[in-house]
Amino acid sequence: MQTPGYENITPRELKRRLDAGDEPVLLDVREVWEYEMSRIEGSKLIPMGEMPERVSELVPSAETVVICHHGSRSAYMTQALERAGFQNVINLEGGLDAYSREDPSVPRY
Repeated sequence: MQTPGYENITPRELKRRLDAGDEPVLLDVREVWEYEMSRIEGSKLIPMGEMPERVSELVPSAETVVICHHGSRSAYMTQALERAGFQNVINLEGGLDAYSREDPSVPRY
């Protein structure tokens, strides 16, 4: 099995870390309507299509967990941010859909 060219974090591990008080940047790359339906509290929304114009809102050295619905858009953005010089970017494996199974306060859609 080939490993992806980027780092993943499981929903369980992210929930554990957030519950323990860790504060990585939670970068949500979904669309506005998706974010309004469901999100991890404290996450920052920058839709994938707006990233080129808004990447300057992010800190390249900050630990950043990239979030989408199922993990595909976030995996793509994790790689794109790494190519842009971000040092600590992590993809949320399975996306918000998988995370909502670990945290019932986050609705599934």
